[in-house]
Amino acid sequence: MDRRKFVKTAGLASVAGVASACGRAGPGQAACTEDSAAQGQRFEWKMVTSWPRDFPGLGTGASRLAENLGTLSGGRLTVKVYGANELVPPLEVFDAVQRGTAEMGHSASYYWKGKLLSSQVFCGVPFGMTAQELNGWLYYGGGLELWQEAYRPFGIIPFPVGNSSMQMGGWFNREINGLADLKGLVMRIPGLGGEVLSRAGGTATGTPVTEIFTALQTGTLDATEWVGPYNDEAFGLHKAARYYYYPGWHEPGTMLEGLFNAKAYARLPEDLQAIVANACQAANMDMLSEFMARNGEALARLRENGVEIRAFPDEVMRELGRIAAEVLQELAAKDEMSARAIRSFKAHFETVRGWTDVSEKYYLNQRP
Repeated sequence: MDRRKFVKTAGLASVAGVASACGRAGPGQAACTEDSAAQGQRFEWKMVTSWPRDFPGLGTGASRLAENLGTLSGGRLTVKVYGANELVPPLEVFDAVQRGTAEMGHSASYYWKGKLLSSQVFCGVPFGMTAQELNGWLYYGGGLELWQEAYRPFGIIPFPVGNSSMQMGGWFNREINGLADLKGLVMRIPGLGGEVLSRAGGTATGTPVTEIFTALQTGTLDATEWVGPYNDEAFGLHKAARYYYYPGWHEPGTMLEGLFNAKAYARLPEDLQAIVANACQAANMDMLSEFMARNGEALARLRENGVEIRAFPDEVMRELGRIAAEVLQELAAKDEMSARAIRSFKAHFETVRGWTDVSEKYYLNQRP
């Protein structure tokens, strides 16, 4: 057996054994802290996603999370995954989980800015933290507690379930040589990044993922960001646009979310709730690792296929950075929950970047 597969399977099996041991207690053995009825109860859930079924990285990440929940729970919690448009449209995942149409969802929080302004802060802030820095804030800096507090009025519990790491700046059918080239640019770019582009003279749209390729190919869009080489190649975006710009200033570390209907989650025994939380954390690390491994391979293939890979001009980056700071400040001024999240985000960012600058940033700049 492949060693990696063996280690993964053995690890899941051992955790699942511990989690479900109470339900297998024999005569004369000590009783479990959970009552036997709760331990024996089985739950069948639906998961709706914003991604095409089994799409590399995002869709497969959702499927692996569902599979692991079944394995870790010893089959007591099974999850059927629905890709975008199979049960609900990709941008209606939040509503479906809130209504209870599905017990859980897999998406990105900035899609819900029309319902909850603060949701944008927990996904990716332009010129903000990288994936690892963001993990530090969420798990050890109070970010996750704020995220869950923000969703509480909607009856939803969010957990981090993956990160696509540093993204690319996007695919363009026109060159970006200066600020003037952003004027009138119609680009698919969600969240706070979209607001920054709009203030720079462009037009931001929230085109659903299933429509991006056609819109770019037909000229409805002049440009689109999606994720990075691994996902973008799988989508065939290199067949619809000529220029591939970097870096992904708008999403330097894009956190994906698992959304859980609070009532459904509350019905789970405590051990299954713990399995859900820990499976989500494992999924977060798994997806980040996969993107790190696959992006380089995909980027090399895109180069071989003649894609023109370019850096945004310095003046463009400086202006976008200036606008991003302005947008964040205005968001904090108009919404109390956003203000609290942004204060916490900035406080952690200022602390962690001191370490990042003298460690990874300096090293990467010096690495041969």
